[in-house]
Amino acid sequence: MSTELLSHLDYVSGYRDKRVLAAQFVLNHPAHFEELLHLCFATEDEKSYKACWVLEQVAYSQLEWWQPHLDFFCSHLNQLNNESAIRPVAKVLQLLVENHFKKKTIQLTPKHLEQITECCFDWLISDTKVAAKCYSIRTLFVLGKSNDWIYPELQIIIEKDYPAQSAAYKAVSREILKKIK
Repeated sequence: MSTELLSHLDYVSGYRDKRVLAAQFVLNHPAHFEELLHLCFATEDEKSYKACWVLEQVAYSQLEWWQPHLDFFCSHLNQLNNESAIRPVAKVLQLLVENHFKKKTIQLTPKHLEQITECCFDWLISDTKVAAKCYSIRTLFVLGKSNDWIYPELQIIIEKDYPAQSAAYKAVSREILKKIK
């Protein structure tokens, strides 16, 4: 593990500017991307969730860097158990899926799509925090455009959970339910 990368992660905090600064280091030193990606799924490492925060920021600028790592990334999604790690990874999944279907610079295989779908449904039905659920709903909406079975399942889950959820969840739910009905 690179001491440079670890040093940058030491200064990462919940503040966006700290996450962006660490992401800028990775963007300026692309050789550290794979290391950062692997650290995200080293769930026993206390810096794992910070690596996920940085990974999300990298995704906004260099989503294409995921392409050669999609097998690893998608096959390890179910290992995430820290809420602080799940939220940024859920956002990255949304970005990857939207890119795959709209911009088409990311090519997801049927296996990747299956793993992402399964992970998003798992986060949606588990006791995951609201931001990850909202990103999962949006990701599943895009995936449902090419998978007939997703919308009916998504609708059932949203409607069942709607009364007990937060205002943010309800807002995203109303938006997506309008689109799928």
